[in-house]
Amino acid sequence: MAMLPQYSLDDFHQLCFYTLAHPDQAYFIHQHAVDAWQVQTASADAKPISIVFGLVGLYLYLEKGYSGKAVQNAHVQLAQRKTLIPNVSLPTQRGDITIADVLQAAPGPARDAMIGQWCQSIWQACTPCHEAIKEYLLRQGYQ
Repeated sequence: MAMLPQYSLDDFHQLCFYTLAHPDQAYFIHQHAVDAWQVQTASADAKPISIVFGLVGLYLYLEKGYSGKAVQNAHVQLAQRKTLIPNVSLPTQRGDITIADVLQAAPGPARDAMIGQWCQSIWQACTPCHEAIKEYLLRQGYQ
């Protein structure tokens, strides 16, 4: 099995500080950063639900236009249902953009845009998982 790149937890904490202090808390960009981090850095011992919920978050954001707050609400609803989650296998390479790239962007609109590009990069790399995530959400009543 190929080794995943090493990611810095300090970088994640720095990005969390930025997203949690973001002036637009109604949109809640923090959720998108958490979902991207979860999927891109998931190891073999990651809990399947954390991977699936990260992919769900990326799908709802990128394909359905959900805000971070709406994704967070979907996660809460899905967690309460206690239904079987799909089995997904993440690819080894999970996007060309990393958290380090996000942090290099200037705080404000440039960094916010880079978070979106980071999410898109990861979602594209996880194309083999798309159908399982879409089917799971359809079974849960999400269009």
